[in-house]
Amino acid sequence: MTMETSFLSVLALTSLLFGSTYQGHLTVSPSRSQYFQGKSVSLSCEEENSSAGWTVWQNTTRRRSKCGDGWGEIKGSVCVINYILKKDTGVYWCGSINGSSSSMNLTVGGSVILQSPVLPVMEGDDVTLSCRAKNPTHNLPAAFYKDGVFIGNESSGNMILHHVSSSDEGLYKCNIKGHGESPSSRISVKEKPSTTSSPSTPPPSSSSSPSSQFLVSGLSSLSAGVVLVLLVLLVLLVKRHINRKSKDNQEDGEESLTYTDVQIFQRKQQKDKPNGGSDPSTVVSTVTTDEVSYGQIIIRETRKRDYKPEPKVVYSTLR
Repeated sequence: MTMETSFLSVLALTSLLFGSTYQGHLTVSPSRSQYFQGKSVSLSCEEENSSAGWTVWQNTTRRRSKCGDGWGEIKGSVCVINYILKKDTGVYWCGSINGSSSSMNLTVGGSVILQSPVLPVMEGDDVTLSCRAKNPTHNLPAAFYKDGVFIGNESSGNMILHHVSSSDEGLYKCNIKGHGESPSSRISVKEKPSTTSSPSTPPPSSSSSPSSQFLVSGLSSLSAGVVLVLLVLLVLLVKRHINRKSKDNQEDGEESLTYTDVQIFQRKQQKDKPNGGSDPSTVVSTVTTDEVSYGQIIIRETRKRDYKPEPKVVYSTLR
């Protein structure tokens, strides 16, 4: 496997893991954040006009479970809660093997509820808050509060927030005298897209509960772990390629040392030297390589010394 092939393989795996994560969208009907106990609520998941493969989940004080697992009824691509109870108060979102949607908080109230947008509202829009009693059903005067601070009375039970901005974000509730107080619901405002540039990504909703934040944190940790594994694989592939290339270079270096020219000459002994002497035998060797040249090598034979013969010994006898 070449270095280029290995690198492309890692990129393809990365694209497969991260490119397949899609953002689903949860819708709720009726579209509000608070409900009276016993009412019917429908939730559905959508993604590019398709809801295949998505499931509605809830996280309550009791447990974390999906639609049909002890609550709700699956009807096609819709999760229907025919009789919503106070124990169904919690965080809801869409989940699948491809990803998850942003979450929303649904609250089941008692005798009084505050009807407010469940999703973030656009900056500059008008937002209507409606305070309703379970009995009687007609509108009653109500007092409204933001972050626990009184902000006004409305005889119709409806308060309009004109041209909302980020300063209008917060927890809202209402109170109807003689009936009680509603639970609190958060109003979130998203930035209006600019007309001269592409729409900006809205900031994460501050209404996310700790459970939804934990889910997002878990997904982020999983993504970080996958990235780390891919980086380790890439480093190992690069290291393996470098070692193989170094080994190939060493083998090529050994093969490059080639003796291209070897010449050996030997001079014959000359007999015309005085005293019967002779020149030493001479061997001339020339070895040429691409980088090394060997010069002349002379080999001399040890000259034998002339020893005079000892005089013959004559033995004589005198009588």
